[in-house]
Amino acid sequence: MNIKHLDKENKWLRFLAALLTALAGGIVFSFLQTPIPWLLGPMAAILITARFRKIEFYWPPGIRDTGLIVVGYSIGLSFTQDALVQIVHKLPSMLVMTVLIVSFCAGIAFVVSRLTGVDYPTVLTGSIPGGLSQMILFAEEVKGIDITTVTFLQVARLLMIVFFVPFIIFGPLLGGVNPGARFASAPGGQIDSLFPNGIVFAVICVVFAILGKKLKFPTPFLLGPILGTAILNIADLKGPALHPYILDISQFMIGGYIGLLLKPEKLHHKARVITLALISGMLMIIASLCFSLYLVHRYGISPGTSFLSLAPGGMDQMGILAHEVNADLSMVTGYQLFRLFFIYFAVPPLLRLFFRYRERHRGNHI
Repeated sequence: MNIKHLDKENKWLRFLAALLTALAGGIVFSFLQTPIPWLLGPMAAILITARFRKIEFYWPPGIRDTGLIVVGYSIGLSFTQDALVQIVHKLPSMLVMTVLIVSFCAGIAFVVSRLTGVDYPTVLTGSIPGGLSQMILFAEEVKGIDITTVTFLQVARLLMIVFFVPFIIFGPLLGGVNPGARFASAPGGQIDSLFPNGIVFAVICVVFAILGKKLKFPTPFLLGPILGTAILNIADLKGPALHPYILDISQFMIGGYIGLLLKPEKLHHKARVITLALISGMLMIIASLCFSLYLVHRYGISPGTSFLSLAPGGMDQMGILAHEVNADLSMVTGYQLFRLFFIYFAVPPLLRLFFRYRERHRGNHI
């Protein structure tokens, strides 16, 4: 009994240390006026400090999940009847762009595999964008894939994109936006009334998040609230808009958790794999930027919206960025959702077929 109590006490002490570290990172990044400081700041602070700490940090998954529910609700508010019609019209474009991005990643994985000597199935599984949990689970099922390398590649890609994409979005290349501008335009610090619609939406978001988890949806605590909020919104029940400070808190909840995901000390051949992750991640960002120019030309949407729609990051991070630059949230989420489902349901069977064909082809040459 005493041992259990001590373990619980140590866990909360570790969380307190992580919380204070994340808070310091958010304050520093906010003072420096970097893009999305309350996401990047906690991530950077925990990622760096965890390498030199004497105490092992802990971040409860429930806090991350709560942050995802808030972000999911905010994204879901952007889904209107008009937005839904636009998304349906763009389904062919979503399919083409998703296939192009996944194919490009497969090509980059092949080149990186040849240059580094890491086997192709491992690099390919670690390079598929936007399916972190799915690709790690897939790697566990396939014989011969290095799960540690796959995990590192996926997490490193995610962290790299979350750090670099904001500076591209806020930079002069895509028009430039002042990261602090939204605070000046906030409605006098006033939060919309939470009664009665806010209570209804809060209950629906939690119910859909739990339901999404039971049904094994990808990222259920984000996707569930998006779907629940979108259904109510399309049915013409309007939810209250969230004050920017509430979104900052949700970013903080997510950022602290992501910062603990990367553990380079558990990686073999650190220099080689880190170099591999940086090269492949940067090439994915450049490719997404180039593909996004087609969407700008074809549909006349803003560069920020088109780039965030195709950027190979997580839907939650891209949604947060879309908030910051006033991009078309429904468009960004539509493209990201389509790719997410494509990667979760279409990519694993295709990879299995490819790996089987590769093994048979190798066997015929032995």
